[in-house]
Amino acid sequence: MSLAFIQSCIADDMQKVDAVIRKSLRSDVVLINQVADYIVNSGGKRLRPALVLLSAGTFGHIQSHHHELAAVIELIHTSTLLHDDVVDESAMRRGKATANTLFGNAASVLVGDFVYSRTFQMMVNVKNMRVMEVLSEATNTIAEGEVLQLLNVHDADISDDAYLRVIHYKTAKLFEAATRLGAIICNASTEDETAMAEYGMRLGTAFQLIDDVLDLSGDSNEIGKNLGDDLAEGKPTLPLLYAMRHGNEAQSRIIRAAIEEGGLDELPAVLEAVNSTGALEHVRQLARTEAELGCTAIMHLPDSAYRQALLQLAQFAVNRSF
Repeated sequence: MSLAFIQSCIADDMQKVDAVIRKSLRSDVVLINQVADYIVNSGGKRLRPALVLLSAGTFGHIQSHHHELAAVIELIHTSTLLHDDVVDESAMRRGKATANTLFGNAASVLVGDFVYSRTFQMMVNVKNMRVMEVLSEATNTIAEGEVLQLLNVHDADISDDAYLRVIHYKTAKLFEAATRLGAIICNASTEDETAMAEYGMRLGTAFQLIDDVLDLSGDSNEIGKNLGDDLAEGKPTLPLLYAMRHGNEAQSRIIRAAIEEGGLDELPAVLEAVNSTGALEHVRQLARTEAELGCTAIMHLPDSAYRQALLQLAQFAVNRSF
């Protein structure tokens, strides 16, 4: 199931979201326009804004406020990418040079601040305090997740629960906010809003788990970044932790050293250990379980093309190769 097919029921609305994004990023400052245009035109799956629309469609009519909030969600994500690439010293994203590579770290950080602050102006325009509460909580939680991830770099002794906490904060929280917002603007019941939020959290967790798998098994041309990028930065992802704990003594030692020291000198040996221990399949199964739980949370909602798209999106998240 292709992502384009899943998003086909919201194609017109996604075009309106893109229009809102481009309009919102206009500035009298030339450098802001240059960096913003580069980021927007760099592609991306646009999953998070799509979730706002699909959630809204599940509960009724998609309104102009949903376009605005979908754009807000995407711009929050964009600002985190600009900052992440500076922190991680990344050179490639989505198959292209990162903004910090082209424009420098200072420009990336400052334009990221501009994008982030612009989202708060957009939130206020919706004139809904509940929306403000959800988005302010989400952005604060994401920031906490970024700091937690920084603290965990080069830590080969991190527990699985501690690592999953980073995923929930840094990645899944914005997915949760996206699906929750669609419900809020449609005046869904508290029960249904909670169900949709759980779907978003579960989907975001599954999505990041598969990202971890692809970092150690994907095609760099498909995933748009270099294989082993997380390992090079010393990030202890779940496949690495599983392989370290279930491999033989030599494999565990190699993986531990790779996490603690960073770099890709031992990448072939690490990949062999990850594959031989079944770490990738273990994490894929965890992602499948998360996706299934997310789908279960919304199965009581009325059947529609939008709900079907959400169910298919969960399958895409765990079966994708990019």
